[in-house]
Amino acid sequence: MYEERASRLAGAVVWTNTPSASSPAFPVLPDGCMDLLYSEGRLLVAGPDTRAHIPDGPPVPWWGIRFFPGAAPPFLGVPAHELRDRRVELADLWPMPEVRRLTDRITTADRPATALESLALERAAPPDPELRRLVAVLAAGRAVAATADELGIGARQLHRRSLAAFGYGPKTLARILRMQRALGLARGGTTFVDTAARTGYADQAHLAREVREFTGSTLGDLLLHRRPPVASPQTGPAPAEHRARSAEPLGDPSDRAY
Repeated sequence: MYEERASRLAGAVVWTNTPSASSPAFPVLPDGCMDLLYSEGRLLVAGPDTRAHIPDGPPVPWWGIRFFPGAAPPFLGVPAHELRDRRVELADLWPMPEVRRLTDRITTADRPATALESLALERAAPPDPELRRLVAVLAAGRAVAATADELGIGARQLHRRSLAAFGYGPKTLARILRMQRALGLARGGTTFVDTAARTGYADQAHLAREVREFTGSTLGDLLLHRRPPVASPQTGPAPAEHRARSAEPLGDPSDRAY
């Protein structure tokens, strides 16, 4: 069973996934967010995705907190692009003794998700108004050049800030946010043609290509194996789609530059 709720941390979502042995593995879709995860005595970080992931291994309980886009890097002390399309152990980012202490704290908690939330609240940086404004402007469909002008910064500075905060450039973030808006409309019953028109795609074929590129699936297949409706990036991150996957060692992200 998958459950989530709004966090006390601004824009974040606290979620729990306790699958049964027969539960299907839902794809993890790009959403512009990063998660702090706990499962089986391990703390992990799910970086920002540019493609769908299918969780591997047997079904096990997972708990997580999903940060608003751009909020996780200050908490972790690592730029987002170093974690793009990665699942890494928190011990690869923070000192091992500290991670052991925090892991014990989560393990012994009656509610691991609430303990994760408390950890995030204790260590999170104050919300960055400019980054939140950037997400809102891109989520509204504004062009990247117009976004840079509105924020009063140059295109190169916008790109550098986006890489550090979100893991990819503003154009990629805008495309991912637009796809999530489209999925939310389609899951709510809007026809594919109207969904494409309302979210700024040239036509239904354009929508289909974007969905296929980011998820590896057709829009119809995603709706057939659906999670709850996607939230607006202005009000909070999208539902978690169960972001857990086996962790990888942290490495040089240069070969994954987008």
